[in-house]
Amino acid sequence: MEADYDLIIVGCGPAGLAAGLYAGRGRLKVLLLGKETAGGEMRGIEQVENYPGFPDGVSGAKLGLEMMKQAMKYGLQFKLAEVKGIELQQDYKVVKAKLIRAGEAAYLAKAVIIAGGAYPRKLGAPGENEFAGKGVSYCGVCDAPQFKERVVAVAGGGDAGLTEALYLTRIASDITVIELMPQLTASKILQERVLANPKMKICCGTKIEAIIGDDQVKELKLLNVLTSERTTLQVGGLLVRIGLEPNTSYLKGLLSLDSEGYVLVNEQLETSIPGIFAAGDIRHGSARQIAIAVGDGVTAALSADRLIKLKY
Repeated sequence: MEADYDLIIVGCGPAGLAAGLYAGRGRLKVLLLGKETAGGEMRGIEQVENYPGFPDGVSGAKLGLEMMKQAMKYGLQFKLAEVKGIELQQDYKVVKAKLIRAGEAAYLAKAVIIAGGAYPRKLGAPGENEFAGKGVSYCGVCDAPQFKERVVAVAGGGDAGLTEALYLTRIASDITVIELMPQLTASKILQERVLANPKMKICCGTKIEAIIGDDQVKELKLLNVLTSERTTLQVGGLLVRIGLEPNTSYLKGLLSLDSEGYVLVNEQLETSIPGIFAAGDIRHGSARQIAIAVGDGVTAALSADRLIKLKY
């Protein structure tokens, strides 16, 4: 039996791209399958300030594109596709995918790296699905034009929420950050910037109970979880940044996952199945930072390379 590829990588975020670079330089025949263009979730970050080597920061979209160009320089192949499942066939892995605009396909590989990351977690509030794309957004940078000169609420007081809230102050007329916890959870430097910005208000210990509108979001029903007081906030948009959900639904029943659906791995980032590795935000215990994801991708690629050269 001959494999189509030595290694298949699922996901085109920083972990997948770093893995592709190292696998390509190791002269493996490697294919990367991704649902979107280079960068994954990183593409929605307007300014990455904590990635080494960029003292003035760099946009997530540009960083992702440069990573992709570098990996492809060393032979990485890329296809736009959504992976639907992975099956085992003797010592090989069959990766089943739905190619964007090109139907279904299946690829035989000696090893696989799962680096599909995670997607934004939803609030679960009434009206959220109804107003998705009609004022409810999960990417401030992507959907910025719809917030122009509007009063906007941002759900989430972590790094992602405050970073995008600060970006939206250039576009929206007024920003209210709503955080369920009693205090903001973002890094201190981001909190300092938010508190110093006259366009921004902070509302901690508050739950969004419902999203109301007609053809567009008009108001939010809020509950103060500390005092039980209910209020209404008039808004023209809501950005939701309250965390991530791992993109592992197609892996259930195949790999060992933790209680939240993240992939369990060992120190070599190998999963419960030999020859399948996981890297980046999708794995259990990830710090969910770009630099960590890149390191994961490198580790997974080196582990896969060693396995392939020993076994095949």
